[in-house]
Amino acid sequence: MHTTLRQAYEREMAAAIEQYSNHHLDKAFFHLERAHVLGQSFTIPHARAHWGMLKIGWRRRDFTEITGQIVRILGSLVFTWIWVPTGNTGGAHVPPFASMPIPEEFRGLLKKDDRH
Repeated sequence: MHTTLRQAYEREMAAAIEQYSNHHLDKAFFHLERAHVLGQSFTIPHARAHWGMLKIGWRRRDFTEITGQIVRILGSLVFTWIWVPTGNTGGAHVPPFASMPIPEEFRGLLKKDDRH
């Protein structure tokens, strides 16, 4: 992960952690989705985004999110290096293999990475 992409990913993760700490779960999830888009081509960042989503699912008692994130965490640890659907936001309420539009502000960052 190149430096600029890592910095953007870490900003989104930090924002998610801050919002989670303040019990703003919708805002935290939004930032985790953005972190997922940025980090999904890299095993540990990919799994970290899903871990955060699992924590939110647990706090919300959202069974779909909990089970979906457990599967996605395992998948991220095994399959990230093979293929990921570009732009997928990673939540359990979206199809796991669907490619999605990349936010405009991330397009240049992701083009710099050879895996996108």
